[in-house]
Amino acid sequence: MQIAVVYVHGLWMTGIEGVVLRRRLAKELDADAPLFSYRSVSQGVAANARSLATRLSRVRADTLHLVGHSLGGVVICKMFEDAGGESLPPGRVVLLGAPIAGSRAAHGLARWKLGRLIMGVGVREELLIDRDRHWACGRDLGVIAGSLSVGLGRMVSDHRGSSDGTIYVDETRIPGMKEHLIMNVSHTGLPFSAAVARQTAAFLRSGRFDHGPDQG
Repeated sequence: MQIAVVYVHGLWMTGIEGVVLRRRLAKELDADAPLFSYRSVSQGVAANARSLATRLSRVRADTLHLVGHSLGGVVICKMFEDAGGESLPPGRVVLLGAPIAGSRAAHGLARWKLGRLIMGVGVREELLIDRDRHWACGRDLGVIAGSLSVGLGRMVSDHRGSSDGTIYVDETRIPGMKEHLIMNVSHTGLPFSAAVARQTAAFLRSGRFDHGPDQG
């Protein structure tokens, strides 16, 4: 059986930060682990979701998993919301620090014109508008949230609640997800963490995170 795990990067990223995670997942799952790279600032989430659906339609695999970091997780959700993934091979999805329920840090940064400009079209479309999202595409969804509060969010938001330094834990929850796991990792550290990679692989393999003592 041929397995593919497609990694979708976050805002301001190119995907190079996901190289280590992709290698770990490829080894853990005996899978191909390609990257989907997109224009996270100059192009909207809906357009990027359509591009993702097109890219995935070309992946030759019996099982097709998706892993999205930060805004990449929003792109994945948008693709399924717009029915762009209906004909894809079966698989599971893991989101890492994805602001599915909005972003207080984005709202804080949007107070300044320069902040709105550097966040780009996708953030303005998806994270500055209240959305009532629900995961209902039929695939198992696992969400990992970080709780090591080191990052941009500390400078531009109100610090209410646990966060990974950019995205708050409550912003990563979506009705319909199968499991939610909080790990002591920062937002930018999520793709680099060996423990996060192990938990991601565990969920993609079995539909459950490993809830043992070692989650850091």
